[in-house]
Amino acid sequence: MRMVKTDGNGVIRLIEAADPVPGPGEVVVRTAVSAICGSELGAYRGAGVAAGNGGHEGAGTVIAVGPGVEHPRLGDRVGVSSVAGCGHCGYCARGQYTYCHNRRFYGNMHAERFLAAANACHVLPDDVPWQVGVLITGDGLGVAYHAATRIGRPVNTVAVFGLGPTGLGHTLLQSYLGRTVIGVEPTPYRRDLAGKLGAVTALDPHEPGSDVVERVRALTGGEGPDLCIEAAGKPETLHQCFAAVRTGGMILITGEQLRVDLSPSEDFIRRDITVSGSWFYHFGEFLQMLDLYRRGLRVADLVTHVFPAPDAGTAFREFAAGRTGKALLRWPG
Repeated sequence: MRMVKTDGNGVIRLIEAADPVPGPGEVVVRTAVSAICGSELGAYRGAGVAAGNGGHEGAGTVIAVGPGVEHPRLGDRVGVSSVAGCGHCGYCARGQYTYCHNRRFYGNMHAERFLAAANACHVLPDDVPWQVGVLITGDGLGVAYHAATRIGRPVNTVAVFGLGPTGLGHTLLQSYLGRTVIGVEPTPYRRDLAGKLGAVTALDPHEPGSDVVERVRALTGGEGPDLCIEAAGKPETLHQCFAAVRTGGMILITGEQLRVDLSPSEDFIRRDITVSGSWFYHFGEFLQMLDLYRRGLRVADLVTHVFPAPDAGTAFREFAAGRTGKALLRWPG
């Protein structure tokens, strides 16, 4: 089969690889589409991926099942969670695979076929197209939805710092929920797309002669947003969230990053700031996302480009340059 190989230093190749073989509790999926995630850009720009690629959002048709698998069945259309629970603990019983102490990760989904845990497959109803299915079973909408469940308080104004695909997902969902959304993003294409997805405005943080924090606060009557979402994964944007959010407000962190210097007194205590981290989504949240899609959430609008798999190099280059929203690779068959 053909598979994307992330060599690093901006190089992507399509190589021949052995077909995956399912073990107990596993299935093989013939890929219809796979989605590129911003978390793959570190390897793309850096040292690459030794064993293939970092693809972890895929949807397709089950073509082989391993021992003991009764669900899904051969021929089922599925979207797949890359995080699979052990299936035996209390967290798994509640569909909270990301909390499972023995969770497993499945990758290499940028390929004609990929291996997945059977218990991490969502069977897609006939009214769900591939490009929607891959987003409501993976990072595309999953991160934004799960993060929204962490808020737990009245929110009217939201600032999203970083409008990559995850930040755009936050923008789409928060505006759908009736909140006023302000975006912060340096790339023009994604600022424009945020407006189409519901943001009232999207600010360029690098605009000469202006302070983006002051501009965000000015748009909220000088008080700051009720909620700031960090979706860029950069220390500077996290610091901007703390500086912009109103006193007594909340910060949601969804952008992966390393250590950041913060002051418990200045950043948290004296302004009564609540901070929550949020990772991936719970497997059990799929039906709620499906319901939102059926009620009118424009999930498909997050996808701006669909590239044939042989054009994976172009897809990654355009994605990394900020000239796409969510970008998909379409696989033959």
